[in-house]
Amino acid sequence: MRALFAGLLSCLFVSSVPALAQEPPAATADGTTAQLDTVVVTGEQPGPGLWKVSKGDHVLWVLGTQSPLPQKMQWRAREVEERVAQSQAVLLSPGLYIKSGVGFWGRLALIPSLIGIRNNPDGKKLAQIVPAEQYARWQPLKQRYLGRGNKVEKWRPLFAAMELYSEAIKRNGMTGGNDLIGERVAAFSKQAGIKPTAVKVTVEVKQPRAAIKEFKHSTLDDLDCFSKTLDRIEADLDNMKLRANAWATGDIDALRALPYTNQYVACMEAMQSATVLKDFGDVGVQTKQAWIEAASKALETHASTVALLPISDIIGDEKYLSALVERGYRVEAPDEVDEVPATAAQP
Repeated sequence: MRALFAGLLSCLFVSSVPALAQEPPAATADGTTAQLDTVVVTGEQPGPGLWKVSKGDHVLWVLGTQSPLPQKMQWRAREVEERVAQSQAVLLSPGLYIKSGVGFWGRLALIPSLIGIRNNPDGKKLAQIVPAEQYARWQPLKQRYLGRGNKVEKWRPLFAAMELYSEAIKRNGMTGGNDLIGERVAAFSKQAGIKPTAVKVTVEVKQPRAAIKEFKHSTLDDLDCFSKTLDRIEADLDNMKLRANAWATGDIDALRALPYTNQYVACMEAMQSATVLKDFGDVGVQTKQAWIEAASKALETHASTVALLPISDIIGDEKYLSALVERGYRVEAPDEVDEVPATAAQP
């Protein structure tokens, strides 16, 4: 879902400590218990095992990706490296591809029109748009993570929320995980002589300059996105750290057990509420279908394929792999798979 959200935006313009190990709460001077922050793991970590989708002797190995991840983690991706080396294809995470119909110089010419695209129409400030209760919650979080600068006060709630979230995870020892994972898998693919296959839904913006102008003057239904982002920063940072740790150390049971909430559905719906984007249709449904079709084709065509898929789409509500079970494929979770490459299994 996060990849889709980023795609919509683009159209406009080690430690050996176990994953969930924590220090016991410290006693305060009055004898009460102080809650300590969850510590994010560091150093070399193995990451999770791979889901195995099979039919006959054809196999699709699925790596569940996670964001955010521990900032100071080094991913020991031996199993993924070996599976890619043994495969004939690599499928990238599903995403949205924007076709603008302009070349490189045309895109450069659009840059001046993008200035101020994050700002509220008519020069309104955040305090004039969001409800008083939400703005009261925003102020201490903004002060803590963004400081006293007022630039963000001119932005639409959607973009202000994104900026706050990005800084909050950074200040809590985490970073977006998709780039780290994607870069490593791209390197493994290059070593294996495989050109990764993009799994994408393509939408076309025929008149990008007019679309940008229209977006600047349009109203977004983004207060739900703003509110849910505040909710997540206020209440979910510890769970984000635990999920990041669980992914890093390969603790699938912990990933299943931890509650998973995110603001991206609300924020993507907010982006699509812009008049210029309403014709895109339900991008989430389209992208899920594109990945299922690409995975089915890879299973029919190749003896072995490696695929990337957000782990929330594997064990969350979407359950992409259930659609492959309905098509007659067998799906095994990492803790059900006995086949681990010998070198990958070495500590």
